Amino acid sequence: MKSLVRVLLSVLLLGGGGILPAAAPALAAEPAAPPAPQSAAPETWTPPLSTRGRYVVDAQGNRFRLRSGNWDGAQGSWSGSGDRSDPATHHAGQDSHGVPLGLDRVALPALLADFRALGLNSIRLPFSNEMLHTTAPVPDAAVAANPALRGRTPLQVYDAVVAALTDAGFAVILNNHTGTTRWCCGLDGNERWNSTRSTAQWADDWVFLARRYRDNPRVVGADLYNEVRRDTWDDPNWGLGDGHDWQAASQEAADRILTEANPNLLIVVEGINWTGIPADGLPHGRPALTPVRTLSHTLVVSNKLVYSAHFYGYTGPHHSGATGLGETHDPRYQDMSRAQLEQTLYDQAFFVSAETGAHFTAPVWISEFGIGADENAAAPRTWFQNMTGYLASSDADFAYWPLVGWSTTAQGAPGGDSWAMLRYDNTGRRSGVLDPADWRTAPWTALTASAGRTGPVPATPSWYQLSTDHRDHDASLLSRAAGDWDSGARKAVCPDGSRLAGLSHTGGRGLCSTSDLRAPGGARTVVRDESYVPQGGDWATGYTKLQCPAGQFLIGYSLRGDRVSAALCAPSRLPLAGAGRTVWFDRGDDRPAGNPGADFASGHYKGQCLPTEYAAGIAFTGRVGFRPSPASLLCRVLPAG
Repeated sequence: MKSLVRVLLSVLLLGGGGILPAAAPALAAEPAAPPAPQSAAPETWTPPLSTRGRYVVDAQGNRFRLRSGNWDGAQGSWSGSGDRSDPATHHAGQDSHGVPLGLDRVALPALLADFRALGLNSIRLPFSNEMLHTTAPVPDAAVAANPALRGRTPLQVYDAVVAALTDAGFAVILNNHTGTTRWCCGLDGNERWNSTRSTAQWADDWVFLARRYRDNPRVVGADLYNEVRRDTWDDPNWGLGDGHDWQAASQEAADRILTEANPNLLIVVEGINWTGIPADGLPHGRPALTPVRTLSHTLVVSNKLVYSAHFYGYTGPHHSGATGLGETHDPRYQDMSRAQLEQTLYDQAFFVSAETGAHFTAPVWISEFGIGADENAAAPRTWFQNMTGYLASSDADFAYWPLVGWSTTAQGAPGGDSWAMLRYDNTGRRSGVLDPADWRTAPWTALTASAGRTGPVPATPSWYQLSTDHRDHDASLLSRAAGDWDSGARKAVCPDGSRLAGLSHTGGRGLCSTSDLRAPGGARTVVRDESYVPQGGDWATGYTKLQCPAGQFLIGYSLRGDRVSAALCAPSRLPLAGAGRTVWFDRGDDRPAGNPGADFASGHYKGQCLPTEYAAGIAFTGRVGFRPSPASLLCRVLPAG
């Protein structure tokens, strides 16, 4: 075990600007790059942002493609050892002083003009939890080119940057990148959202920050945590219900942000970045968004969920990105052909947006990818061409890492982060992707200019998964406001504006579909027995039937162990039909053709009403030898209108 820990400690699992592989011999000269992009007028859009299927849209329903850059620095730059006041102990020699990089060299208006010239409309703005609580002002040198920011704390500088960005028309997505202001990756104390604080404290910080910018409508999103990964001893997981369950923690924080701070924010949930020990013969890999296929998020405010993933050429689906000690023999992304890369990216992330009409369908934002301006090796350059090409052809949302860096030390000697799109020397002179000499200019320009969907995006039916695996899943604000409707049972309720469409026989899963069927107000009926089954209306002979009252439909259910406890019904705004059919699923699946909503209870029998029907009742049996779990649904035809 000691040797395995040593291997793990030697590996940086992944992160923006992590350790890079050694450069290969220089390539032959390339064709001249096209002219650098020119500064453009701010994109016209109306906040807040929401989602429709796989697209992010503005308040008018028009597609808003996230063409973003990561303006890092506020998450910290210290490497974790040595004198923090020595720039040499900071990433690439760049001491950010816990504020966005470049404020020491370039005035804010000039920085924003360069961002606009890159074709960006949005900024992912990292921060650390430590930054939120730091009370000491930043050194004057950290904001030398912006003297109005002198004497401010890191959070106050962050405030000023947010205001400048949004005043200039950019959308800002807040990104909790680290817990401590330590750079970056692997075993740095920032592996999980709760590595240095409890999940509740982490969510408290999010509520604080979301409230802070609640009155700024161009602060559009909360990117919950960056690159969740293994620490020395433990892996994060997706759905196990313990203290390392990222799916549950992100659901909890998201619902708190939306209910306690700002219901207008997009909620960005990144997949799991790494599990296992990176050593040949031991399980290890980069799950990314693969778990979303079987367990997705259903938030208390619908149409606010965005999933995200990170991809760098020197890493791979089972490769940590290390070279030398700790390196495995798994392929890196840059080792793959274009076809192999695109299939891998699809399997790890892009299926979420490509497969529409599923409970997991959502926009996918590739919120980090990048490469160095000084990269000369063929494989990494080809990977970047292929990566930007796939982002363009798939009409994806994206964010380059990093946006700003140095090109010299404070004394003018060459230095800084060669990965930055925009690099500034100690006098403020710029180099980078806006200059045709940078080999990345051509693929970046092709990406930002690529054709994609624009204009209105029509609303389409959405599907939502309910899970009672480890806790209640009440996704309804109306239900929450009305209080506990079945104390002691595990409860699941569809989001407001939807109806229950399907149930699993075992496992406690449910499926909801968007619907405007519910009457105004929060009226509801808890059904615990057969009181509402009309005479002569036995639709599941020999089974206990929990049927909604006339004029009502199913929006929720509760369980005590396996046993059905109650059904939750809501009144309809339209008259409801009396006739229906029984859908049985205790011995096999009974679902509509075409798999609407996708597999919402993998490995379990499932029953589901047709998209043209609503559910009006649940049946189960308490007979010996039978499971007392849901066995059938009463499905009835939806009324016209």
